[in-house]
Amino acid sequence: MQEPTRPAGTPLRQTSMQARVAEELRQMIISGAMPPGSGLSEMTLSQTFGVSRTPIREALKQLQIEGLVEVRPRVGTFVAAPSRREITELFQMKELFEGAAARLLAFRGNVPEVDHLEANMRAADAAVRKGDSERYEELVHEFHDLIVVGADNSKLEAHYRTLMNQLAYARLVRTSLAQPGRLSESDHEHHHVLDLIRAKDGDGAERVMREHVRRSHQALMAGMDNDRYRG
Repeated sequence: MQEPTRPAGTPLRQTSMQARVAEELRQMIISGAMPPGSGLSEMTLSQTFGVSRTPIREALKQLQIEGLVEVRPRVGTFVAAPSRREITELFQMKELFEGAAARLLAFRGNVPEVDHLEANMRAADAAVRKGDSERYEELVHEFHDLIVVGADNSKLEAHYRTLMNQLAYARLVRTSLAQPGRLSESDHEHHHVLDLIRAKDGDGAERVMREHVRRSHQALMAGMDNDRYRG
C-alpha cells in the first residue's frame, strides 16, 4: 500500500504530532467528552497536548474538513453542533449505507462476521435483561460495525466511517436508547436483521436494517425534543 504523503517541507515528526492530536480530539468529540459548542482554544489545546500550536492548528483544520469542528470568523473555533436538519440528512445517509451493508453481508453467506453478530446478540440480550444501557450501547456500536465490515466493501466502509464521525454517534445513540422501551425495541430489531442475514435474504435484510435506522432516528428526535423541553 502506498504511504500517505505529507505537504512538502513538513517535518515527519510534526506530521505525526498532528495526526496524534487530530485522532485524540476526534475521539473526544465523538464520545461526547467535548460536547457540541465547546470552544477549542489553540493555546489551551497546545498546553493540554504538550505540543506547539502548529500541529494543533493543522489538526483543527483536518477536523473542520471532517465536519467535526466549526470555525467562526473573528469569534473562534468550536465543536460542531449539527442542526436537526443536518442530523436528519446524516441519518438518511446512514440508512442507505447500513441497508446496503446488510444486503451485501447476507449475500456473502456464512462468514465470520455472522458468528460475531450472533455472539453480540447473546451479550445484548443479557444487557437488556439487566437493564444495562451502558453495556448495550457498546454492543450497538459493535453490531452496526460488524455489519459494515462484513459487507466487505472498502469504499462503503470508508464513507460510512466519515459519516459516523460527523454524526458523533456515540452521544446520539445514548439519547435514542434513553427513550422508554427503546432498549428492548432496538434489541428486537437487531435480531430481525440478523435472522434475515442468516437466511441470506439480502432484500429483506436491507429493508429491515433501513427501518431500524429510521426508528433510531425517530427515538433520537423525540429525546432531543424532551431534553429541550426540560431545559
